[in-house]
Amino acid sequence: MSELIKSIEAEYAEKRTSFPAFKAGDTINIHIKIKEGKKERIQQFQGVVIQRRHPNTNGETFTVRKISEGIGVERIFPLLCPSIQKIEVKQLGRVRRARLFYLRHKVGKEARIKEKRV
Repeated sequence: MSELIKSIEAEYAEKRTSFPAFKAGDTINIHIKIKEGKKERIQQFQGVVIQRRHPNTNGETFTVRKISEGIGVERIFPLLCPSIQKIEVKQLGRVRRARLFYLRHKVGKEARIKEKRV
C-alpha cells in the first residue's frame, strides 16, 4: 500500500514542478480543458491571483480574479486538477500581502497592481 502512495506522491510532485512559480498579485493565464457534450476544447482564463491556499500540498488551491464586462469573476482552481493543461505567468505583481481580498472592492485604476521589476 505504501508503494502505491509513494508512486502517487511522486506523480503529483512531477506535475507540481511542471507549473511555473507564482504567488498572490501575479497575473496568470490558465489553459483549461472544457468538455461540451462529446467535444473537448481549451479555454483560457486570465486574471490576478488573489490567494493560494495550502501551498506545497496535494490539496493546494488558488483563486484567480478577473473583470469580465464590468463584473468581477473569481474561480478557484485545484493546482493538481487534471483539466488544467498549462499555466503561464504574464506579469509578476509587487504586493505586500498573501491574500488580496481588498481587490474585490476596487474598480478601474484602483485595482491595478504594480509590476515587480526583476
